[in-house]
Amino acid sequence: MDEASLTVNNELEAEMVVSWLSDHCYQCVYQPLGVVPAGPGPGIPSSVDFTVGTQHGITLQLNSSSLVSLEHCTVHFHFWEHGNYSLWVKNLNDSSVVNCSMVTDTETVNSYLPIMVAFLLFTGLAILSAIGGTVMGLDVVKNLMFRLGNSMETERLINSELGFPGRTVETATDTILPTPATPSRRLRSLDTFRGLSLVIMVFVNYGGGRYWFFRHESWNGLTVADLVFPWFVFIMGTSISLSVSSALRCGLSRFSLFTKAVWRSVQLFLIGLLIINPNYCQGPLSWDSLRIPGVLQRLAFSYLVVASLDLCVAWNSLDNLPVDAWWYSAREFLLYWPAWLCVIVLETVWLCLTFLLPVPDCPSGYLGPGGIGDMGQYPNCTGGAAGYVDRWLLGENHIYQTPSSRVIYKSHMPFDPEGVLGSINSVLMAFLGLQAGKILLHYKDQHSSIMARFLIWSLVLGIISATLTKCSLNEGFIPINKNLWSLSYVTTLACFALLLLVLIYYTVDVRRWWSGAPFYYPGMNSILVYVGHEVLEEYFPFRWRMANNQSHAEHLTQNLLATSCWVLISFLLYRKNIFWKI
Repeated sequence: MDEASLTVNNELEAEMVVSWLSDHCYQCVYQPLGVVPAGPGPGIPSSVDFTVGTQHGITLQLNSSSLVSLEHCTVHFHFWEHGNYSLWVKNLNDSSVVNCSMVTDTETVNSYLPIMVAFLLFTGLAILSAIGGTVMGLDVVKNLMFRLGNSMETERLINSELGFPGRTVETATDTILPTPATPSRRLRSLDTFRGLSLVIMVFVNYGGGRYWFFRHESWNGLTVADLVFPWFVFIMGTSISLSVSSALRCGLSRFSLFTKAVWRSVQLFLIGLLIINPNYCQGPLSWDSLRIPGVLQRLAFSYLVVASLDLCVAWNSLDNLPVDAWWYSAREFLLYWPAWLCVIVLETVWLCLTFLLPVPDCPSGYLGPGGIGDMGQYPNCTGGAAGYVDRWLLGENHIYQTPSSRVIYKSHMPFDPEGVLGSINSVLMAFLGLQAGKILLHYKDQHSSIMARFLIWSLVLGIISATLTKCSLNEGFIPINKNLWSLSYVTTLACFALLLLVLIYYTVDVRRWWSGAPFYYPGMNSILVYVGHEVLEEYFPFRWRMANNQSHAEHLTQNLLATSCWVLISFLLYRKNIFWKI
C-alpha cells in the first residue's frame, strides 16, 4: 500500500545519486534513494528500480557521484499507488544540458474509491433510516400497527428500533455521580457529540483503512485522527459542569463529590496503565518497559483537576442570582474567576517550561520533531522541552517508543504524545468544555442565548489560534501540534468543538430533527466501548485474516465493520439498560 515503482534510466556518462524529499517534511534534508550507474554507451541507458511513497508529493534530486557533487536536475512529482513510472535522464540535443522527464508506464490504482463507496453506502443507510422513521410516524401507519399488534410493542418499535431512543436519563454517563432523584430533561446532544468522537476514535484506532489522513499527523498540522481525543476531553468537561451542579442541587457535600472524583480518576488511570497498554503486543507486561502515560491516564488527570476546580467554584443554586448586578450579563464567566485564574497559572507554567527550560544540546523553545527536520541540526531534540521532561521524569523506557514523527522525519528518540507537559493543555481543553457546561446551566432552555455564546467563544478561540499560528502550518509562534498538545492545538480544536456542538445542539435538542442515533448509543456507554475496543481489537469479528493485506479496500471494510460492531453492541446494551460507569 501507498507505494509505487520508479525506474530511473540514466543515459549520461556519469554515475548519479538519487535523493528524495517529501513535501510533508518541513525544512528537511534530502534522503538517499539509491545510485544509478552511468550508461554503458551513447543512447544506451542503465536502469535501476526503486520503490517510492505515494502518500504525499515527492521531490527527486539527481546529483553526480563525483567528489564535486553536481546537481543535474530536480523533479517534483506525486506518485499514485501501485503505479509504474520511468524517469529518463539524458543530454538534451547532444549538449551538456541534462533533461529529466517522468513517464507513467501503467495506470495507477484509485486508492480513494473505497472511501467514496463506503460514504455512499452509509449515506444510503441513513436516508433509509430517516425515511423509515418518517413513515412509521405517520398516523395511518401508527393506526395500522396498533391494529396489527400490541400497542406497547408498537410504540417500542417506533421509538427505539428506528433510531429514536426514548429512554430518559438525568446525568451524563461521563459523570462522577449517581442519578439524582429529581427528574429533568437530558441534553441528548452531549451524548451524541461524545458518541461521534468515540466512533471516529475507534475507527482510527483500528487503522482507518490505512489511509494517512486517518492516522495522526507526523508533526505540525491536523488529520481526522487528531480531532477526536480533544473533543472527547472537551465534552468530558461539559459533563463535569452539569453533573456537579445537579449533585449540589440535590444536597450532596463537596467533599463526598471530591472523593468520588479521586476514586474515578484512580480507576481510569489504572485501567489505562494495566489493561490498555501497547506492551501486551510484545508479550507479557513488563514493568521495565511499562508505558506510564496514555489516553485514559490523561483523561484521569484532566478529569481530577477540572472536577476539583469546579467543586471549588460551583454554586449550589443558580436560581437566586441578582439580575441587576454589573456582572450578570457575563455571569457564566465572571462567577468562576478563581478557577480561570488557576488555569491561567497552569498555562503560564506550560509556556515557561516549553520556551525557557534549558534542554541539553537543543535550542530554547524548540518545538520541532528532531530527526531530519530543521535541516538535520537537532536530531535528538524531538519535542524539545516536552520530550526532555518525559525522559527525565518517567524514563525513556516508560514512554511511547514509536512516535508518529518517525514516519516522515526519521526521528529515533522516544516521545510520548500523552506526556506530562501536554497534560497541562488537556486540562485547558477540559476546562473550556466546562465553560460550555456553565453556559448551558446559566441559560437553560434559552436556545438562542446558548448558541450565540457558543459561537462567540468559538470566534474568540479562533482569533487566538490565528494569532498563535499566523494562519500557517509551520511558521507561527506556536504551530498546531497534536504530539505536543500545543496551545494553538487546544484553542483550534475547542473552536471546532463549539461549532460542532452548536450544530448538534440545534438539530438534536432544539429542532428535534435528529435523535442522535446511532452515535447516541456509544456516547451513553463510552468507557465500555473504549476499553472493549482496545482489549478485543485482535479478536473476531473486529479483525480477521485478509486475502490481500496490501489493499486499502479490505482494510477499510474490516475497520468499518469493526467500528459498526461496537455501535451495535452499544445499542443492544442501551436496550438492556446496561451502562458501565466508574
